[in-house]
Amino acid sequence: MKNLLIVLISVVVLASCGGNQTEKGTSTKKVSLTAAGATFPMPFYNLAFKKYTKESGTLLTYGGIGSGGGIRSLKDQIVDFGATDAFLSDKDLAEIPLKVVHIPTCIGAVVIAYNLPGVEEIKLSNQLLEDIFMGKVTNWNNTKIKDANPEVNFPDMNITVVHRSDGSGTTYIFSDYMSKISQAWESVVGKGKSLQWPIGMGAKGNPGVAGTISQTEGSIGYIGSEYAFAQHISYALVQNQAGNYIKPSIESISASAQGEIPTDTRVMLTNSSDPNAYPISGFTWVIFYREQAYNGRSKAQAEETIKFLEWIIASDAQAVAQSVNYAPLPEKAIELSKEILKSITYEGQAILK
Repeated sequence: MKNLLIVLISVVVLASCGGNQTEKGTSTKKVSLTAAGATFPMPFYNLAFKKYTKESGTLLTYGGIGSGGGIRSLKDQIVDFGATDAFLSDKDLAEIPLKVVHIPTCIGAVVIAYNLPGVEEIKLSNQLLEDIFMGKVTNWNNTKIKDANPEVNFPDMNITVVHRSDGSGTTYIFSDYMSKISQAWESVVGKGKSLQWPIGMGAKGNPGVAGTISQTEGSIGYIGSEYAFAQHISYALVQNQAGNYIKPSIESISASAQGEIPTDTRVMLTNSSDPNAYPISGFTWVIFYREQAYNGRSKAQAEETIKFLEWIIASDAQAVAQSVNYAPLPEKAIELSKEILKSITYEGQAILK
């Protein structure tokens, strides 16, 4: 896997790091930035990176290889920053020799997408999510599904569960939610970026899961909301902690972030107590090193990285996020992120003055 990641992004890494340096701390031309990781925020990142390049002249290249791949790429020091929907645990952080920090870039929803021709909307309770994704309910015509959706005419069709096959922050968000609402799930499957699935078929990345669902009648799975919107895939209303069935929207996703946010921003937003919150929502983060003088990086490279990260949490980029159905960051998250950026150093000296 490590070799594959290096092959995927080695060309752009050479462009961003090796070709620009003359001596330490200097550069002969405009630096470029390379990142890799989560597919969950890719629709936002693709637009935002293009906008930043147009405005600043700095080329940004992003490899959507999953959150696990983004974490490994940062750990191997072959990217300027990684991207993940699952924050690094204390154990994860202890295994990386340099200090890693997180800043959130937006809030997104993980939707329960399905392919049932003629069925435009269904409601899924916590119990139904457990039963379907643990293989206890295997046909769409099951009484439990029909009782929750009496107005829907379900076909006599087997349910095909689709899940991620790669290390995924989207999986982490989904499994974190499932572990909160289902004791059976917590004890048998648990939460993580990669899981031992009791049933189903795997696909790589959010695009892979979305594509499999769109091509497979009777299927159901979890994907980032924008993939469902873009491919016109139906998705369920999910029951939140207050018992309300909620559709993902800018407003319902934003409502999930009304609670406390710790100073390091590492918090899961799933199963919010807000009665208007869509319950499978979460931050997606950029992760990078607090000390930027590593692996031969120039000072110009470090400064451009922090300049971009300042931009991604500011109003222009947050408007881009909202345009593709991600919720913008709450003010508290932006304030905390600014403080984190002030702590970033190059050879021990703060980059932001």
